[in-house]
Amino acid sequence: MTANHEPETTPADHDGDRRSPTLVFVHGTNSSSAWASGLMTELTLRGHRCVAVDLPGHGREAFYPRSYQNPQDLQALATEPSPLAGITIDDYVERVADVVRRARRHGPVILAGASQGGITVSRVGNAIPHLLDRVVYVAAYCCVDLPNLTAYLSTPENGDSLLPLIQAAVVADPAVLGVTRVNWRSADPAVFHGVKECLAADFSDVGVRRLLTMLEPDETAGIPLADGRGEAHTWGRVPRTYVRFTLDRLIPLALQDRFIAEADRLTPGNPTDVRSIAAPHVGPFDRPELVDVFSELLSR
Repeated sequence: MTANHEPETTPADHDGDRRSPTLVFVHGTNSSSAWASGLMTELTLRGHRCVAVDLPGHGREAFYPRSYQNPQDLQALATEPSPLAGITIDDYVERVADVVRRARRHGPVILAGASQGGITVSRVGNAIPHLLDRVVYVAAYCCVDLPNLTAYLSTPENGDSLLPLIQAAVVADPAVLGVTRVNWRSADPAVFHGVKECLAADFSDVGVRRLLTMLEPDETAGIPLADGRGEAHTWGRVPRTYVRFTLDRLIPLALQDRFIAEADRLTPGNPTDVRSIAAPHVGPFDRPELVDVFSELLSR
């Protein structure tokens, strides 16, 4: 039984099930389900069923420190406590797994994640593989050989990442505060430049400013350190797609390719379905090419 008292169903419960699948989408760090709103709209208008999940502490539950408001108090911003400090990867998994269970009542489920959301996708794949018909990684972290996201940051394949440009906007010690707090509203031109170069290189300045208003200041610090490895006997049984963003400068293409290669070595009988789109890290996710990829997967 699920938390909302709906019985679980599995693919075996509906042999030959031809009901339309549901796409469940998981956002990345310092963001929310709003990032997928354009994709959800386009897919819905094509007749598909889809839902974007707000992870705990995000979206309607997001925390905006008082010191984050204008005029900003930068000293207080570095120390103001955050409720996200107590959130763990297990909370993320529980939230997404509950959505998957509810969606599975209506047919097959495709679980997708972007960026850091890939960690949650893999962990959910370990926990309830029998309820998933496919997992999709959209320019996302997909840990296999190394235990967590942080471990991949020091690999040669990550050498060209512009993540340090974003880390320069971090205003508090994650080890002390329990969250990674980024001052997206900084008046420092270097922050604007860093966001554009790292996340949205082909966006206009107007588009980058719009992007900045969508980003949330706090992200649970423990997620990058949590074990995010997919396990061969659970996650590895689920068909898998990886959508490469070839213009990504946060997760370089070489690192995306490493994720794919590691996954394929772990599950040689279940190779990754690889797609490539010329997009920077944040998409946007309603790019026609990405909409087409998901529409095709949902139409199989």
